[in-house]
Amino acid sequence: MKVTFYGAARTTTGSQYLIEVNGQRILMECGLYQGRREESLERNRNFAFDPKTIDVAVVSHAHIDHVGNFPNLYRQGFRSNIFCTFATRDLSALMLADSAEIQRADCEFISKQRAKKGLPPVEPLYDAHDAHKVSELFVTISYDRPMLIAPGVKVTFVDAGHILGAAQVILDVDENGRKFRYLFSGDVGRPNQDVLRDPVPVENVDFLQMESTYGDREHHDPVDARGDLCRLISETIKRGGNVVIPAFAVGRTQQLVYELHQLTDEGKLDRVPIFVDSPLAVNATEIFRLHPECFDEQTYEYLHNKGNPFGMENLTYIRDVAYSKKLNELKDPCIIISASGMAEAGRIRHHLINHGKCPKNLILFVGFCAEHTLGAHILSGAKVVNIFGELHEINAQVARIDAFSGHAGKSELIQYVKAITGNIRKITVVHGDEPSALAWGDTLRKIKPNAEVIVPVRGQSVEF
Repeated sequence: MKVTFYGAARTTTGSQYLIEVNGQRILMECGLYQGRREESLERNRNFAFDPKTIDVAVVSHAHIDHVGNFPNLYRQGFRSNIFCTFATRDLSALMLADSAEIQRADCEFISKQRAKKGLPPVEPLYDAHDAHKVSELFVTISYDRPMLIAPGVKVTFVDAGHILGAAQVILDVDENGRKFRYLFSGDVGRPNQDVLRDPVPVENVDFLQMESTYGDREHHDPVDARGDLCRLISETIKRGGNVVIPAFAVGRTQQLVYELHQLTDEGKLDRVPIFVDSPLAVNATEIFRLHPECFDEQTYEYLHNKGNPFGMENLTYIRDVAYSKKLNELKDPCIIISASGMAEAGRIRHHLINHGKCPKNLILFVGFCAEHTLGAHILSGAKVVNIFGELHEINAQVARIDAFSGHAGKSELIQYVKAITGNIRKITVVHGDEPSALAWGDTLRKIKPNAEVIVPVRGQSVEF
């Protein structure tokens, strides 16, 4: 079996791996790459293989850096099955339709700006039709149910605890009489987090492909993070400012709403207006309520005994663009949660333009921002940033709480690997910026000294 790493190799975005086994070509993940604009456009528009030659696809979860380029794959001729969990299918349909609409709106806006300078218009990677048609190719499998997806290849999805429906992908392979188990970790969630269950240990693994997002650093304690969240918001409200939180529409937004709900109920946070300004986040939250099978025991009991854990009186979900624009006219303090978490797409960029220039306000990041993204630039302390091709000042307070990340920290990744059983012979390290990936590779060599550890570069092939 050969695996070629076409994405998320020494970077955290654009997850994409081509598996060739038993004469079949299996694409695992087809995510959008996010980074420098021109480089992102080039990588996302052009595949390193012919999409029409892919026999089957598998996806671990619905984040856009894992599923976001499937409509473009469809546009270029892909017509095969895409296997995933039930919740991943439901969320992916939303994510892809939203991505298509964001691209349409962004290209329309940017093209108008370019026209003023005599430049040609820009075109989206795909449209709503492509997103709809590729969503019809998703085939669902429950957790822990093996399914034959290609000659000699069975897939089993095991809970990864990352976002709703997220899975570790087990491939049990029979190749020329040789049987082995290949595990792709997907994005490994944090244990003991609110809402979702913990990652499930996998048995009898021969080869491991593993993420490394936080492979070189730890998270803060979730309890401390809850206190930090309350303190930062309270201080901003006290000085009459607004809180703007870039957050991924799927996973992070729901967790934040859950935390704010608890803090408000406990009387630790003033009941200021809270707005979730993202059509995708609104729809995704409704999907969350449809999949209680993914919840941890505490959230499951809250849903059945107390009501909606993702709703309260001072919380408003916004779909309408006109309502979104009205947030700029608010005079009293409020909290605005808007996608995306890396500030690379969606309405969050408009809120950064409108609220980022006021020193009273707070821009609060609650997750990872990949290198070269707008979020990373703001976190680095940049006082002037490029948004929609124009320069804008950032005078607001900027803070970050990474304990709400859906990714396991270094010690939690170590705990995850030690829980895996089997004689692991080879490990490939993916989905981490280069320093993190290399550092995690060194750690793996210490805790798994008998395994060959490889940190592949983009386009590198590895035999198993």
